[in-house]
Amino acid sequence: MTRSSSTETDVKNVVTPLVQALLRSSKITYVILFAVIAFLIYQLVTVKKDTSTVEYDTALIQQQIKNVGKLVVTEGHFSEVMTYKDQKKYLGDLITFDKKALVIINADVTVSFDLSQVKYDIDAKNKVVTIKSIPDEELKISPDIKYYDVEQSTFNEFTGNDYNKINKIAKENLAKKIEKSTLKSNAKNRLISELSKILIVTNSMGWTLKYNGEEVKTEQTLTKFAG
Repeated sequence: MTRSSSTETDVKNVVTPLVQALLRSSKITYVILFAVIAFLIYQLVTVKKDTSTVEYDTALIQQQIKNVGKLVVTEGHFSEVMTYKDQKKYLGDLITFDKKALVIINADVTVSFDLSQVKYDIDAKNKVVTIKSIPDEELKISPDIKYYDVEQSTFNEFTGNDYNKINKIAKENLAKKIEKSTLKSNAKNRLISELSKILIVTNSMGWTLKYNGEEVKTEQTLTKFAG
């Protein structure tokens, strides 16, 4: 409402003195002044309106990208049961000392994308939004390891090295399970869902969305780029 009032004031300030001049002018001058008035009205109304629209569009797109810029987290729970064994041999395998334990691992796993790290560029003149980079996924495994039926001897006790080895093996096994599960694909789907919000806004406003110089037209294209 303020912008409209301001435009009307500008037009009146220009038109009024020109109209007064018209009343005192000849026919030729009348035609020239009429053309000048038409041009000024076009400049004051049309050009300012276009500029305001571009500024509004740019601000809206920036706000949408800001809204998308959050931490997207997909969670999963995995379990693993393993038997850990170790043996020490002496006197050419004549004497052995064994240790073993039943190990149960329960792990909470998260796959996340920090979308505040998305890098982009807005070309307001050409109405193009370019996504320059998308952050890589962050995989976090938090295992809870419990030991049962622990058997050991004085000459072959459980040490810190054993626990570190068990922890490493457990994480490797869990990583394999995660790769075979749908956790990562679900996380990627959530990523695409968030990025598609930018695509919807740009499409609805007549802008173009690009990723690394290539135009993004559909959500399927985003899937390919973010894959």
